[in-house]
Amino acid sequence: MTCRDIEYSRSVNIASAPRIIPPLDSQFHPPILEKNCCFDAVGKPTAIVIGLERENGLISRHETVVDGDRQPDASRELERIVKFLLWARGGWKLYLGGPDSLVEPIQVPHFDADLMERVYEHPFEVVLMDAPDVPSTNEKGAVFGGHLDGCRIGFDLGASDYKVAAVEDGTVVYSQEFPWNPRDQSDPRYHYEHLHSGLKKAAQHLARVDAIGGSTAGIVVNNRIMASSLFRGVPADELQRTKDIFLNLRREWGVPLEVVNDGDVTALAGAMSLGESGILGIAMGSSEAAGFCDRQGRLLGWLNELAFAPVDRSREAPLDEWSGGRGVGAQYFSQQAVNRLLVPAGIDLPRQMEAPERLQYVQKLMVQEDPRAAKIYETIGVYLGYTIPHYARFYDFGHVLVLGRVTTGTGGNIILAKAREVLQTEFQELAEGIVLHLPDEKSRRVGQAVAAASLPMRTQPKASHEAA
Repeated sequence: MTCRDIEYSRSVNIASAPRIIPPLDSQFHPPILEKNCCFDAVGKPTAIVIGLERENGLISRHETVVDGDRQPDASRELERIVKFLLWARGGWKLYLGGPDSLVEPIQVPHFDADLMERVYEHPFEVVLMDAPDVPSTNEKGAVFGGHLDGCRIGFDLGASDYKVAAVEDGTVVYSQEFPWNPRDQSDPRYHYEHLHSGLKKAAQHLARVDAIGGSTAGIVVNNRIMASSLFRGVPADELQRTKDIFLNLRREWGVPLEVVNDGDVTALAGAMSLGESGILGIAMGSSEAAGFCDRQGRLLGWLNELAFAPVDRSREAPLDEWSGGRGVGAQYFSQQAVNRLLVPAGIDLPRQMEAPERLQYVQKLMVQEDPRAAKIYETIGVYLGYTIPHYARFYDFGHVLVLGRVTTGTGGNIILAKAREVLQTEFQELAEGIVLHLPDEKSRRVGQAVAAASLPMRTQPKASHEAA
């Protein structure tokens, strides 16, 4: 049995203390440097297979080996792998293949299971079986995007603003950011009307609209938004109305409209700008958004919700306010990370100041070359340097594209510089096969909206929606 974990362990430096410490977080404990029961299965090597089934019978598999003599450590490590895979791949049915003594203790947090049920509209199940009996991989990737012919609109929905861009034959003729506050709104009409208004403003700069493509925070399945922090204020009995917001816009505009997770659009933007595939995209905005384009240039339909995937094993790691998870990506690669690091950096801001305003203040300090602000970005860069090898256990990529509001200005350059330093110092062999990229300033801010515009194939001109 091919075991990615064992093969991967040969290219990383396992079981050592970090040689580069985040300036503002001495307790950071990256999983990739933790001595664990998978990489060190020397007592009683035991094969474990984890399978996840999602929509339409699609199945992802992950194979590993643990030391069967090291209980309960082995089950705890497997539990961490399962949690990561749930948020990376997604699924409503979890297959655990291995001895009962190892897989029976594995627990799936209530938040994780409940959200998977909402996303896939199916009761969450856990099935225990022998490792060879776990169903085979059944992935169905598709090549999206790259369609820039005609008159298009792209949009990107974030927690503090949404962006729209009008694109004509690949040239941006209009782009604009609009502030909004979707998370505190209880009426789904707020979200619909704001987005519809932005689309109409973009349409005014085009002779017609042939297609619309979108990027959004949250989980999208078949153009339906199944879960998103953008709708946290909407009562449970009203959430059904939010799922079809994009389908309703498609009907109203009468043109092809495709929407995917903002992380996948990040990866798509990287593929389009670099002319490469095998890309992991990481957008550091109000939360962490991640997306993956495989080496065949396909989007696989995985969740890629790495905002909820653990990246810090420290017992002092912060708790995520929404999921309740400790040490998850949202607290390390987003505005939340900047906000969390203000106190250790010695920057005191009014309590009433919102996270976007706090980030803007830190960015102003960077313009003034304030060393306190620089340490925030250095800390995030060290986080990233140790997390990329961890991500590489579960994703096969050769390029990492980093963008989002947090990377605006010189702070983005510091983040990548520190990440590269960690990779070269700790993971030199792995670093030789991974290239980190930071888009230019314009692409950082509107690149996702433009890439999103390229998602759908256009209709024939006679079916186009005439601009208002």
